Amino acid sequence: MTASTIALLDGGTSYHHFALTDPMVRDRAEAIVRLRGLRAADLRGVDTVVVSCRSNPDLLADAAPVLTGILERGDRLVVMGETEPGTWLPAVRETPLPTNFWWWLEPGADLGLTVRAPDHPLFGHIDLAAATWHYHGMFAVPDGAVSLIDCAEGGSILYEDRVSWPGTLIVTSLDPIYHHGSFFMPAASRFLDGFMAWLADG
Repeated sequence: MTASTIALLDGGTSYHHFALTDPMVRDRAEAIVRLRGLRAADLRGVDTVVVSCRSNPDLLADAAPVLTGILERGDRLVVMGETEPGTWLPAVRETPLPTNFWWWLEPGADLGLTVRAPDHPLFGHIDLAAATWHYHGMFAVPDGAVSLIDCAEGGSILYEDRVSWPGTLIVTSLDPIYHHGSFFMPAASRFLDGFMAWLADG
């Protein structure tokens, strides 16, 4: 297996800056690239591009031709939560859901997540507990794509699509960069650590 070369998109917030420059994340990436004014030339030499959670959807819409170009050239695009990908990325169908921030205070609490592809290599780096804090919406999985984690409402909160494009699209409604960079939600930090390790593995 060949290691990936990763570019992290910096949306310009304090939580992006902290999370993306944390050695846990930064040491696994080739480059940190500003989202504002993104050009295709900024992403030469990398095969994986990570759209950081809570990046401005208007800026992502401006950058959509560059980002879909990653997929068209056969490389990998990772789109994290709260970026409204259904508004700027073809073939993504997202349903907003109310976010239950306090589910864990209820007796016998269970967020209702289910691993759908336990043999997927990602789960050699994380377990379901690392993906369990809350989620922002769910996705309809395209025919032939694979949901990795489903939610109680019936959709996917993390899926991998190798069929809609020459490259691979990974979409999630989880927001680990935001939480890691905001210094709260330990599960999100564990998820980000394992997720980046999996991406770096190729």
